[in-house]
Amino acid sequence: MSTRRPPAAPPDRPRRDPRRASTPARAGTARALDAPRHGLARVLSKAGLCSRTEAARWIADGRVTVDGRTINNPEFPIVDGRHVVRVDGQPLGSARRIHIMLNKPRGLVTTAQDERGRDTVYRCFDGAGLPWLAPVGRLDKASEGLLLFSNDPEWAARLTDPETGPDKTYHVQVDVIPDETQLAALRAGVEDDGEFLRARAVRLLRSGEKTAWLEVVLEEGRNRHIRRLLAAFQIGVLRLVRVGIGHLALGTLGKGAWRELQPHELELLHTTAGSAVVAS
Repeated sequence: MSTRRPPAAPPDRPRRDPRRASTPARAGTARALDAPRHGLARVLSKAGLCSRTEAARWIADGRVTVDGRTINNPEFPIVDGRHVVRVDGQPLGSARRIHIMLNKPRGLVTTAQDERGRDTVYRCFDGAGLPWLAPVGRLDKASEGLLLFSNDPEWAARLTDPETGPDKTYHVQVDVIPDETQLAALRAGVEDDGEFLRARAVRLLRSGEKTAWLEVVLEEGRNRHIRRLLAAFQIGVLRLVRVGIGHLALGTLGKGAWRELQPHELELLHTTAGSAVVAS
């Protein structure tokens, strides 16, 4: 009796790596997780439509939709290029970028709304029909002169970056007539309240019997920088006027007046980092 042989085993097939099938899906998921995400209110602000606080109010009021759905959470995550955001039914587009210089009068605070009810710099724009604008840097209430505004956050960030932004030039009336030793001390700097304050350049413009005008150039502007620096050497400030940012000069712009910057002025601001107006 013959013995039946078992059927031959089929040839070995290459084993399929179960990970290979899921790689595209996993890669897509990874890309989705790695895509930049920003809160909805921040997205509206970065588009130049309004401040982040105002954006939060719009969202709470139901004026903003994402992919056709009303969103009431200002921190709702938005992925660049993936979501369609609309405000009052209109698609979110880039607002026209506006860049303005103002000759800030003394006595106005640099803020949109003051909790103490004081007049703000926005009073200078009353009736102009301008879109939302944010100040680019600040001047305190007692200071005056050149102040910039824009609805372009990236432009503003480059200008105010302490490492790359342009120098600022001020004319300062003081209650003494400083000698060269005092001017050298201002250039050398001093520590005040844990911060090192100095002027990149200081020179005497003119003097009277008891007072003088100085030109002071700062590489960066800390809170009340010049006033604190001068006070450290027992020098009081009578007037403080910012006359230039980089090579952009305040010029003859009237007190409280404003105008839009010209294209060549915008270019000039970004090619004068580390430089300052030299006033006559």
